[in-house]
Amino acid sequence: MADRAQIKPGSVEITAEGGGGIKSLLPLVATLILMPAVAWAMTTFVLLPKLQKSLGATPAESQPAPETAGGHGTTPTEKEHGGEAGGKETVTMGKLLVNVSGTLGSRYLLTSLTLSGASADFKSKMEKNDAKLRDMACTILATKTINELEKPGARSLVRSELLTGFNNVLGGNSVREIYITEFAIQ
Repeated sequence: MADRAQIKPGSVEITAEGGGGIKSLLPLVATLILMPAVAWAMTTFVLLPKLQKSLGATPAESQPAPETAGGHGTTPTEKEHGGEAGGKETVTMGKLLVNVSGTLGSRYLLTSLTLSGASADFKSKMEKNDAKLRDMACTILATKTINELEKPGARSLVRSELLTGFNNVLGGNSVREIYITEFAIQ
């Protein structure tokens, strides 16, 4: 009994027994190596395709058009179709001003949109339905609260809701992309 050191309460005794070494670190090393790879694979092959599908974009559409030596971003495909890629027509929807929901008219949202469509009669459809489209956009935007508008993904959510609404008014898949060119909350 005199050979053993006396252990006081709250102290820790370290022994050489047990099989430590590299085997005990194997789960930690495997986790540090595998988790980033699993996260990358999930993002690339699961999350991004689902986001692109829900926003109606294909992987080719989500990448910017390559620029030519002139620096104007005009590719041969764009030249064939009158200056826009794939014959896309764009229409600017000027300033939309709406009261933000839940503020009793004391706060407002000011936004401007540019819509892109592939059909030849896209501009004429937009002009003919301008009042309906503005009303529908204002209705959607006026339902948003300050908290909803200040969230990190607010623009994407607004963009997808407007895309669905515009396509319901115009019919089919007329509007391909929506660009939010102004977005100010006062």
